[in-house]
Amino acid sequence: MGDLYYGADSENGDRIDAPSEDALFMMLSDLNDSDNTFVVVQPDGDDPIWFATVASQDEGGYEIVRRDTARREHEVTTATSIHTIARDLTLWIAARDHPGRQTTQVTEP
Repeated sequence: MGDLYYGADSENGDRIDAPSEDALFMMLSDLNDSDNTFVVVQPDGDDPIWFATVASQDEGGYEIVRRDTARREHEVTTATSIHTIARDLTLWIAARDHPGRQTTQVTEP
């Protein structure tokens, strides 16, 4: 599995492993209301403990769903700015548990 612990997949089949804020922005920019209506970000593997989806809405804007079963979080919001969505998702993802990711412990001398 290497250093890749999660990925973003769009309805049209595009995938980016461990997407940056800029990569998420690009994926969200490609959403439309016909054949590429959503992006899902989640850990790789079976039965992910968290996920986030962004879906384009018919009336404009986007619906964002964030769910983290380990923390008992489930939030549904709407937004119109993909800049804001990409930034917020990047921060949210950074705070998630990433199965398989090694953690580093920093100790003071």
